[in-house]
Order: sequence, then C-alpha cells, then structure tokens
Amino acid sequence: MSKQISPDEARSALDEGCCFVDIRDPMSFQGARIRSAIPLTMQNLDQFLADVSTDTPLVVYCYHGHSSIDACGFLADKGYQDVASLQGGFEYWRQKYPDTVES
Repeated sequence: MSKQISPDEARSALDEGCCFVDIRDPMSFQGARIRSAIPLTMQNLDQFLADVSTDTPLVVYCYHGHSSIDACGFLADKGYQDVASLQGGFEYWRQKYPDTVES
C-alpha cells in the first residue's frame, strides 16, 4: 500500500520545496493547481521520468485522493523512493489552503 500524507504534513512539505505532482486531467490543471505543481499525464510521462530524479520527494494528488494512491505505487515501481499520496486530494486542499492554489 502506498504512503499517504495528511494535508497538514503536505503543507509543510510544500513550504520546504517538496515536488507536488498533479495527476488530474490537463483542463483541471490549467484551471487551478497547487502552487509549483508539475502535471503528470500519459502524454508527458516519459519526459517526467527523464526530468525528475528518483531521489526527489514527491507528493502526488488527484481530485479526491484515490487515484493518487495507484499513481504513487506506479512511481515507486519506477524507482522513486519517497512518494506519498495527498489525503483528500485537491478538492479538500483548495478549501483548506486556498492561499497555495494558483490558476
């Protein structure tokens, strides 16, 4: 089972410069996202794997915190060592930390 991280822990990680990975669809990412998040789709997967080192800590999020669990497992299988799924996903995050959301 993939590691999950609470929004409070994730907020600290964001403030410390942790890499946030948005696996929602491109239209949702364009509409609003967590500050400095990187989109990850099937279309840019190879580029992401080439650009982001496997020792980079990652917080992965989706809409509600369900799909990101599977994405964390996939990234761990690709060699990423410190990967966590954001509990509650973007929809919870945007309500709790609106100051960190960009559009």
